Amino acid sequence: MIDLDLTGKRAIVTGASIGIGAATVRLLADHGADVAFCARGEDGVNALAAYRPVGSGSVRGYVADMADAASTDAFLTAVEADLGGADILVNNVGASPSRNFLYMSDEDWEHLHQLNLMSAVRCTRRCLPAMRKQRWGRVIMVATGGAIYPNAALIDYAATKAAMIATGKALAGKYGGDGVLINSVLPGLIHTAMWERAAGEVAAAVGGTTQDVLDRNATTVPVGRYGTAEEVANAIVFLCSNAASYINGVALSVDGGSGGHV
Repeated sequence: MIDLDLTGKRAIVTGASIGIGAATVRLLADHGADVAFCARGEDGVNALAAYRPVGSGSVRGYVADMADAASTDAFLTAVEADLGGADILVNNVGASPSRNFLYMSDEDWEHLHQLNLMSAVRCTRRCLPAMRKQRWGRVIMVATGGAIYPNAALIDYAATKAAMIATGKALAGKYGGDGVLINSVLPGLIHTAMWERAAGEVAAAVGGTTQDVLDRNATTVPVGRYGTAEEVANAIVFLCSNAASYINGVALSVDGGSGGHV
């Protein structure tokens, strides 16, 4: 029988009030984990924290800005006080603003670097020692298929997420022997607020409706549709479980077959 039970495990999910993060929080808790998550908006945090898992797990929400080192530290300190640490870390937080490379400032680049990459570095660095000591841990880097197939409209997003994948791969080689497995998940076209926004921007530029753009994009996916946040969460929870005990250092595409690499 496949073992997806996470009863008694403590999990942290960053940037998780909506989309893939929220779906991951719910599914981890449904499988028995005690989950702490953060987001910047208090209303979104409160809404997800009210979720009642179908399993024995629990959900706690915290307001934090993961682009800020002090706020990240305060969040992790609060989780340590409330849960006693983390067995599972899902580095999910990230932003993907569409902008023209020629008009991006150093500050634009630096902010996304802090949010997308350095938040993962800080959280992983904080959680690794306890995971190593107990000789069991899971770290998931939620990246993007765009890290492998970048486009100029999301160039800084792709760059920071590619760095996350490289960081995860390097750490997997170093700490796998300690029982800490570190993997990356690369979502493709997933129907989230991010892709709704992107489709709206395209529609405003070329005409038509947001739904028209979404429908056209869906035809580029071999399975013929966008994925759901829950389908990405399924992959994340699997990698966090004992069922994935021999999977380490992978970059798993969850993209309906869109990736063309072998």
